[in-house]
Amino acid sequence: MASFRTDRGLDRLVNFSDAAVAIAITLLVLPLVDIATEITGTHTTIWELFIANWGTFLAFAISFVVIARFWMVHHRVFEFVRDYNGALVWLNFLWLASIVFLPFSTNVLSLAAGNKPDVYALYIGTLIVTSASMLLMESVLKRNPGLLREGVEGALRLTPSVIATALFVVALVLAVLVPSVGMLWLLILLLSGPIEALYDRWTRRRSAATTS
Repeated sequence: MASFRTDRGLDRLVNFSDAAVAIAITLLVLPLVDIATEITGTHTTIWELFIANWGTFLAFAISFVVIARFWMVHHRVFEFVRDYNGALVWLNFLWLASIVFLPFSTNVLSLAAGNKPDVYALYIGTLIVTSASMLLMESVLKRNPGLLREGVEGALRLTPSVIATALFVVALVLAVLVPSVGMLWLLILLLSGPIEALYDRWTRRRSAATTS
């Protein structure tokens, strides 16, 4: 049977993805809802409640920002898309699987006592799957320019996703080897901007040297 793809089909793919992300980011708050019951019938203040459960609040904040950032990248990439193929759809489902799994790994992270390398590996490993699946989606689009809107081929760059995925891997290795630092290893992602700027500068110099 012939396969027909329409604009409505792409809209359904994007809308389904947005809905799944919205559900995942909403589920992050459920552990905080459970914590709120601890103040009922006691003399505990909000500040004491926060101090006693600071790890859960921190995990919520980190994962909320992480999912928001991943959604922004997904939104930016799919603004360039005008068509899709099977590879793009299945890679998008892999991306969604990691996103909807993140509330679970966030809850494990918040409940784990002490510095546990396996817990850090679970959480950061989930982020690696999310970042890598987005990189693979971008690679599919680069290899199939017919899936992109006219005039945007040069605007889709793999460099940011390559750098982000590599830094997530580095953070995973460091979190396992030096668990005392914990999730602070994710701050290494702040290097993505400077690294990308250095790479672009090196690329321009190499291009100038080649043409001269």
